[in-house]
Amino acid sequence: MDHTPVTDWINEAARAAEKQGSGDLLRVVLIVMFFGCILTAWFLLRGYKQKDD
Repeated sequence: MDHTPVTDWINEAARAAEKQGSGDLLRVVLIVMFFGCILTAWFLLRGYKQKDD
């Protein structure tokens, strides 16, 4: 089994990261989905609020 130095591994990971193109799009989709879930939960749960009249 070959031993790969840490610097080679880091350089290879950096080169692979440059090739990835959909990272920003995926990040935006996840953020919008997260806030959409929070907004949906707030909208649904506010209907269960009991009013003391």
